[in-house]
Amino acid sequence: MGKFDIEMVGKIGSMALIRKEDNDIDYNIFSRLGAELKPGMIWVSSGATEIGRLDYIKRTGRELSGDLDAVKTDYAAQGQAILMQTYRQFIPEAYSVRQVLVEHRHFNEREKREHIKNLLLRCASQGAIPIINYNDAVNAEENRRMELTELRESHHGRVVECIDNDETAAEIAVLMRARILLILTSVHGIYEDPEDPSTLVEKITGRNAAEVLEAIAKMQKACVGASRAGASGARAKLQYVAEPVKAGTTVIIGHAQHKISELVSGKVKRTVIGIGL
Repeated sequence: MGKFDIEMVGKIGSMALIRKEDNDIDYNIFSRLGAELKPGMIWVSSGATEIGRLDYIKRTGRELSGDLDAVKTDYAAQGQAILMQTYRQFIPEAYSVRQVLVEHRHFNEREKREHIKNLLLRCASQGAIPIINYNDAVNAEENRRMELTELRESHHGRVVECIDNDETAAEIAVLMRARILLILTSVHGIYEDPEDPSTLVEKITGRNAAEVLEAIAKMQKACVGASRAGASGARAKLQYVAEPVKAGTTVIIGHAQHKISELVSGKVKRTVIGIGL
């Protein structure tokens, strides 16, 4: 693949996997993804916490209460198994499916980064599809903040937080030298005016990385809001994709209702970001 080691890193957000009106998993989304995922792709999937929450409500008729960090931990632990089971159900039997749970520390230490990279490269060569998620079940927010503070004080380079799976996907795209970073959401891309669907920005580009980064910075000023509490929204997405773009990756942001192939080929609405587009 020349300068690229992996064809694609993809990411889907929690709310894109849910039928919100029914408080249930959107199995059509999983079916559509499963039909197109194949070895050589790396898939970053949010959803464990929200799916765990919905499953707990179904079984008990109520939500958990108490410390929010503990509640999130418990929901994530419950939802991880269901998330992986659902992907396994819809991905062709010919392919292996492997769960990879990552944490911020894995991307801030060279040895751990290399360990993850080699694992993911083996997946491609062994006919396996890795499904990656941040390991919320074992990461208390207070401990994470303390560890990140220590890293910033001792680290001479950029510190990776992975507070959002958009960031996780972007870091993996850089690590794996991916040709494409695909981010699936519950909207069609990046908008100049988030309240006006007609202002979809189809392309953010420039002659070189510096020009693209300048264009990204301008677009960030128009981006507000997020799909749910705790999500970072379009502004953060644009911030996270800056590093992959600098490395030559083409970023595509689009609606999860579309097929991967349609978004990559440009047959449907999307925002594409990269050099020389």
